[in-house]
Amino acid sequence: MSETFKAPVIVDGDTLFHIRGSSALPAPERAESIQNAIIEVAESSDAKDVEITFEESELGTRILADGVLVTIVTDADAELEQMDLAVLSLLHGDAIREAIVAYRANRTEEARVSGAIEAAAWTLGFVAFVVIILWLHRRIRRRTLVFVRRYLKDVEEATAKSVQAEAIAALIRYGLNFVLLVIFFLGFYYYLSFVLLAFAESRYLAQLLLTYLTEPVLLIFKGIISYIPNLIMLALISWVAFYVIKGLRVFFDAVEAGTFDIGDFEKHWVNPTFNIARVIVILIALVFAVPYIPGSDSAAFQGLTILVGAMLSLGANSVVSNMLAGLFVIYRRSTSVGDRIQIGEHIGDVVQIKLMETHLKSIKNELISIPNAQLMNSDVINFSKPTDGNGLLVHTTVGIGYEEPPEKVEAMLIEAARRTKGLKARPAPFVLWTALADYAINYQINAYTTRGNSIPRIRSDLHRNIVAVFNENGVQIMTPSYMADPPEPKIPAVPWDGHLAHDAREDTDS
Repeated sequence: MSETFKAPVIVDGDTLFHIRGSSALPAPERAESIQNAIIEVAESSDAKDVEITFEESELGTRILADGVLVTIVTDADAELEQMDLAVLSLLHGDAIREAIVAYRANRTEEARVSGAIEAAAWTLGFVAFVVIILWLHRRIRRRTLVFVRRYLKDVEEATAKSVQAEAIAALIRYGLNFVLLVIFFLGFYYYLSFVLLAFAESRYLAQLLLTYLTEPVLLIFKGIISYIPNLIMLALISWVAFYVIKGLRVFFDAVEAGTFDIGDFEKHWVNPTFNIARVIVILIALVFAVPYIPGSDSAAFQGLTILVGAMLSLGANSVVSNMLAGLFVIYRRSTSVGDRIQIGEHIGDVVQIKLMETHLKSIKNELISIPNAQLMNSDVINFSKPTDGNGLLVHTTVGIGYEEPPEKVEAMLIEAARRTKGLKARPAPFVLWTALADYAINYQINAYTTRGNSIPRIRSDLHRNIVAVFNENGVQIMTPSYMADPPEPKIPAVPWDGHLAHDAREDTDS
């Protein structure tokens, strides 16, 4: 029923009864008239009792207090309450008598003194409450840092002091101070309400304050209590998921330690496989937990879920591709931590393979971050993975004029390879003719090495030794350009005798 046709009669914050209104006399106006009449009768005398009389009239039963008309109980009121008119009149009369008696009692000298004492008691209690809050605030400032340094010392060590104890203490201090602030405002709110409740004149305002805060708080507590079974189920699901993850951790630790042998399962797969299994367990737990989450069946929750899913699907394409590429990089065995690899122009040692990117330490000690999607779509040269057991072929090319005996050039190149540390004597180095160029023959020296991580140094030493051997034998590596051929053809003048120039260092070694 609308407020036009129904309204409560309230005196000093207490609802006496509800009355019926009409379009000519709306219910709120009629209720206000009855309230004013009750207060007028109550203030007209200091008697501890009041005489209530009833008179029948054409409109209904008239109720008088000390001979003053207070209200008329009509058939519409009886219909509203679903009661007989005579019975309803008696009940309204009793409510009016009690309201008048209480109104007079609450305004006696004794009641005012009692109200003042009650307000003073609440004030003393509030002062003590404020002192406790301030004491806790100061104690939080002093004790938080000590607590963090004592019990969270491992956090600093685990993060190499990137997370400082002062920062953790500041966060904890902020949270505790926020809780204290909420408690203070709640205490002040209820203190003000109880002080106003101690006096009759302000009791109605106090009841409004209590109603506005207490009802939402009670609704929250009722909601929490009604969700206790769901909370128990959520706790059970969390507990099961936690112990499943803990069991997986123990299992994979045993695999890493060699207690369990899983065929070709490599040890560097342990951590990523455990992380994948942990994510799967958490996702399964979330699927079971969602129906028990408060508000999960609401349209707002479902709309938010759809929005988050759409945002992830639209904005995470590159993220997902890098994550999937990271899994392929980890499990396809082509690249492992510690390998020296070449990706495009970048050469370096793999120091870390993450889900999104791979970190290389270049030969210049630079840290290179390569997205895993790029790693999957690029040609990767691995200098560390064994192939046929002979090792990697280190090679370089030199151009030597046609006038030099090819056998001599090949012998000099093999001698340079023999002098280079890190190149194997077996299989023996060999020379390939890669091109017959305009002014020179391009010779390529090839030698095996098992030191994939040292190829730049080995190739540099090989170049140095080639220059040294060719200088010792008077052979020019870089053929000069010229405008025309000389009268005599550029061919060896005499055959090579099969002997290289004597190396003075061999005498020193001997």
